[in-house]
Amino acid sequence: MPTQKSTKSDSAIDTFEPYKEKKGEEYMNENQQAHFRAILLAWKKELMEEVDKTVTHMKDDATNFPDPSDRASQEEEFALELRTRDRERKLIKKIDESMKDMEEQEYGYCETCGVNIGIRRLEARPTATQCIDCKELDEQKEKRG
Repeated sequence: MPTQKSTKSDSAIDTFEPYKEKKGEEYMNENQQAHFRAILLAWKKELMEEVDKTVTHMKDDATNFPDPSDRASQEEEFALELRTRDRERKLIKKIDESMKDMEEQEYGYCETCGVNIGIRRLEARPTATQCIDCKELDEQKEKRG
């Protein structure tokens, strides 16, 4: 089972100890899946808590300022917060897709070429769906455009 470090300021994804592979261990075995499942669930929980905080913040701080500058500042703050939450909503969707891939025994394998994505890459980006080589090729194609 994955172990967590206890630091307040880190995100959920940063608080897990790296997985220690055992010699001859099969890729994406039960222990590895449990490790990544815990990371994904903790990350999703953290993101959902942020959504709740945003809703509460926007309800509590929604003041109709008489000064147009104050009102504009508040509107800009809310717009920035909503953009951030929209990015996080998309990330939650990716987390859910990763959890579904795990159930279907497809998690950890490149969706393009089928090779192992790798433990370290998945720890850095638990929602990764491509190995580093395929991801780099996609980015090069995107640049060329």
